[in-house]
Amino acid sequence: MPSPTRRDVRWVGLSAEVRRSERRALLVGAAFDLLGTEGWPGTTVRAVCQRAELNPRYFYESFADLDALVVAVYDHVVGELATAVLAAQEQAPDDDASQARAGIGAIVAFVDDDRRRARVLYVEALGNEPLNRRRIETGHALAAAVEQRGSTRGALPEHEHIGRVAASMLVGGMSEVLNAWLDGRIQADRDQLVDDLADLAQALGEATARIARRRSS
Repeated sequence: MPSPTRRDVRWVGLSAEVRRSERRALLVGAAFDLLGTEGWPGTTVRAVCQRAELNPRYFYESFADLDALVVAVYDHVVGELATAVLAAQEQAPDDDASQARAGIGAIVAFVDDDRRRARVLYVEALGNEPLNRRRIETGHALAAAVEQRGSTRGALPEHEHIGRVAASMLVGGMSEVLNAWLDGRIQADRDQLVDDLADLAQALGEATARIARRRSS
């Protein structure tokens, strides 16, 4: 019997389920690298399989098509971002200003430390219809989560639509600011950008609460 090839050795001793899971992770990692560097035009099934060092038949073991893969890449990056933000906020003091700065600082660091993440989140998501739909869905979900957090912390009354307006402004505005900053259209170092965004987010929250109180009085 011939000895296993270098590629085969990766799966020796692993169960079929683990092998499939690890091959899927390799495909997601390869697609992330391609999407974050060469963009959507350079992210093909063939290129992904070559980068992952996998036979193309393994691609269809995990994904129906390329669209499904790039959506999985986007979801993976969003999940990593959410984990980073939650970890930063758990370590920060519980007052609103500290929580805002911790969360915003984590977001800025996340996209600045690896610019591929920013490209996946803010640039390439616009070039593919299924990926853009997921971007929009994620934005809506994030705005709802920001609104809910404001209500839970007592900053906003429940069922007041101004909270969703403010949350949508914050989420959409953050994306635009980060994209502009990474492109060099905003001249500020990382710390200054975080300070500015945190101050503006705090001011937006305070203004939103004032409007809500005025309406309820």
